[in-house]
Amino acid sequence: MSQYVKDLMAEVKAKNPAQPEFHQAVEEVAESLSLVLERHPEYRTARILERMIEPERVIMFRVAWVDDQGEVQINRGYRIQMNSAIGPYKGGLRFHPSVTLGILKFLAFEQVFKNSLTTLPMGGSKGGSDFDPKGKSDLKIMRFCQAFMSELFRHVGPDTDVPAGDIGVGGREIGYLFGQYKRLRNEFTGVLTGKGLNWGGSLVRPEATGYGCVYFASEMLSTRGQTLEGKKCLVSGSGNVAQYTVEKILELGGKVLTLSDSNGCIYDEAGIDKEKLAYIMELKNVRRGRIEDYAGKYKSAVYKPVDPKLEFNPLWDHKADCAFPCATQNEINEKDAANLLKNGVYCVTEGANMPTTLDGVRQFIDARILYGPGKAANAGGVAVSGLEMSQNSLRLSWTRDEVDARLRMIMKSIHKTCVEVSERFSTPGNYVNGANIGGFLKVADAMMDQGVV
Repeated sequence: MSQYVKDLMAEVKAKNPAQPEFHQAVEEVAESLSLVLERHPEYRTARILERMIEPERVIMFRVAWVDDQGEVQINRGYRIQMNSAIGPYKGGLRFHPSVTLGILKFLAFEQVFKNSLTTLPMGGSKGGSDFDPKGKSDLKIMRFCQAFMSELFRHVGPDTDVPAGDIGVGGREIGYLFGQYKRLRNEFTGVLTGKGLNWGGSLVRPEATGYGCVYFASEMLSTRGQTLEGKKCLVSGSGNVAQYTVEKILELGGKVLTLSDSNGCIYDEAGIDKEKLAYIMELKNVRRGRIEDYAGKYKSAVYKPVDPKLEFNPLWDHKADCAFPCATQNEINEKDAANLLKNGVYCVTEGANMPTTLDGVRQFIDARILYGPGKAANAGGVAVSGLEMSQNSLRLSWTRDEVDARLRMIMKSIHKTCVEVSERFSTPGNYVNGANIGGFLKVADAMMDQGVV
């Protein structure tokens, strides 16, 4: 670590105490960018990175609402508007008890680079609340969403900030949020993405993050003359991203062995085929069940509950070729990374945001495996959100094949950027440096052009 990065991180930690995820995200980017800042001292003189680390605006507000029993509930809402140098703020809303200011700042910071890599004109933001929609009635969720949007509507708009869904915010929540925005502003605009197909949504949006992740893995494998055909794959999570990651892996001929949720994981030696995937989608999306039920239905599967005493996740301790972490941040630690490498995994593609700790990332880079970081590999979701914004602006709708083709081309372009930038500034094939530097340069040049703002 250079002295510049050490000094920068000391300042970041002092100004942002008790935000370890934000510190981690900044440190990973700063280590990559030290290569650029040496060659381009004008970025350091203008303090571009320091300005990118500091959000342009942090909005924090009370969300008071009434539950089904008539009792008043109070949650905290956030919107982190990180950077708007290349376009209006764009980023998801997360409703989950784990939501804190530090979590959202890390996600917003990552979003700036991710959105830049898509080549679409979108800045970076993130938001959400510590509200937990799990197990709550539609009426409770509607009341909360209406209360949340009653404050947020002041700060968002199609040319200002366009939120989308994230963990805990799906089509139902987007619908309630949009309805309240429309009521308050008396206008029908593309203020949110992830909308219903019959009122401004885009085809392939639910599938986009998972599909894009697999497309990126395919591009990485192609650099070694390989495809996903016949590859054994480990996938974590069982939500939207994991489901469509599995669907696309199966379509391209791969074999999926694992899935998980917050309670535990399953390993199916026979493989999760299309019929089993359909069961998982019904289990998780309709019945809101747990992944443990899968092992009760399919005898080829073994279920392992979460064991807090274990220092590693058993999901990552199986023989395989490829791994797709699609659950949450820091789900692959140093021991998990070592287990993946020991078991022959040579392609890791991140469907979640920052699912690998810094020690794990360094192991993957040192081993010179194909490692696609989240800000590049999972950019498919925001890419199709950007396409939804375009369709809303043009008042038209593209076909499924058109959107999927555009998604594939965007993921191909992101991969090309990562490869070319890594060759130009660092070790060829280092996708971490490629993604960090590639995303940074576009935003940095825009900030230089726009002066000190």
